[in-house]
Amino acid sequence: MIVDEKRMDVVNAVKDWLEAEVKPVAADFDKSGEIPMDLYQGMAEMGLNIMCVPEEAGGLGLDSVTQTLIAEQMGYYETGLGSAVGANASATHMIINAANDVQKKIFFDALVNGGWAAFALTEPDSGSDAAGIKTSVIEDGDDLIINGNKCFITNGGIASVYVVMATVDHSKGGKGIGCYLVERDRDGVKIGKEEDKMGIRLSNTTEVIFDNVRIPKDHMIAEPGKGFKIALATLTESRINVGMMGVGLAERALDEAIEYAKVRKQFGRPISKLPTIQFTLADIATQVEAGKALALYTAELVDADRPFMKQSSMTKMFGSDTAMKATIEALQVVGGYGYMREYPMEKLVRDAKILQIYEGTNQIQRMIVGGQITRD
Repeated sequence: MIVDEKRMDVVNAVKDWLEAEVKPVAADFDKSGEIPMDLYQGMAEMGLNIMCVPEEAGGLGLDSVTQTLIAEQMGYYETGLGSAVGANASATHMIINAANDVQKKIFFDALVNGGWAAFALTEPDSGSDAAGIKTSVIEDGDDLIINGNKCFITNGGIASVYVVMATVDHSKGGKGIGCYLVERDRDGVKIGKEEDKMGIRLSNTTEVIFDNVRIPKDHMIAEPGKGFKIALATLTESRINVGMMGVGLAERALDEAIEYAKVRKQFGRPISKLPTIQFTLADIATQVEAGKALALYTAELVDADRPFMKQSSMTKMFGSDTAMKATIEALQVVGGYGYMREYPMEKLVRDAKILQIYEGTNQIQRMIVGGQITRD
């Protein structure tokens, strides 16, 4: 699609900030493992934590196409920060799609005031099998009490609000799962282990422990049996941005490889003139353009309120596979220098891998696509 000027003004503002503020320091934070809270504050000041919050609630109210284009830039410059923005958006979509006005006000106010949100689904014994969660919720008078451990939660340690999936009966699978709004300052909300990750090290990924956390019944976003369906619908939407982040990351790898190939000389001429190098770069460039077109088409379907489940899984699968393949091939072009930590290529490889895993592994995405195209 040809993107209009109004959308590009928003996207270019994000791009300029990433170029000026994030690119110069990303490698240092990657090495130290420190979470760059100044950058998180900067993202909040730009409105990246409220980009899908409705305008009437104080947010930017950006459409899916614009959010997808922003995801491309986040992938290009810093996938860890992009993951934080994406996780925040996932929780926000849950609120938009299912919460009542009271719940929306609590959630939106937290973000408008500079906070971040987390989507608390994954547990130690349930990853791809999301219906297998064990975090429990029971009634106690006018309250609900939540107990359980969540793991690998993006924004887990910095969130002001959580959207929590919990079950009234583990044996019921998805039919027992509801969705609940929990504020960070509730008694019993504890932050556990902060993960030391291979890649996306600028994102905050932690355990979140709910130890007899008491919330009022009006914090139930979706009742048992409906929460799981809403969670799956939310993941379907968030996968578009994961795929587009992969495209952006592949673009960065391509640019790094082209820049290197133009100045690196072997056999008396730049290696960019060698057919084998040109073929590799041409393949990456083609995959980037194809992934971008697929992601934007899927985002257009969302904005047009048309079915997009198949295309969302395709986007996530193709974009993240492209990121992994592109970074490996681009590193091969750069050669030994690409393997060294003082150059950006090895970080891109590490950042790319998680895109094939989180928000539903690519094996799961192939199952979804296969089911969609073969159903009667």
